[in-house]
Amino acid sequence: MKQDELVSAIRATGGFTSAGQAETAARATLTVLGERLSGGETRDLAAQLPAAFAEALPPVGAGERFDVNEFYRRVASIEGDSCTAPRARRHARAVVAALKAGVSPAEFEDVAAQLPADYADLLSREPVIHY
Repeated sequence: MKQDELVSAIRATGGFTSAGQAETAARATLTVLGERLSGGETRDLAAQLPAAFAEALPPVGAGERFDVNEFYRRVASIEGDSCTAPRARRHARAVVAALKAGVSPAEFEDVAAQLPADYADLLSREPVIHY
């Protein structure tokens, strides 16, 4: 998926008013995902993303252990501008839904396999809105 297609999908699915907001949410979500994933999975995911988003992922994931609520809190913190955890949840879910549509099914499953059961909320199967 090209960068503009990915941003458009995130923007529509997450209800963002601007492409810039969608890009900020994407970078924040990918940054936190990069902290959570371990080993070379971050590199594998980055290889399937546009360069502007791939750079948010470290070459090797730290594999930190934290629950999905902490994931949303971290996304909110990175987004800033008084982003709340519920808003960060909506943003992160939109980003992950767009990622699911934009990367290979095998890569998405590799990412999902590294996340514990409570991350089912983040990995929800909500449809991606394309324009």
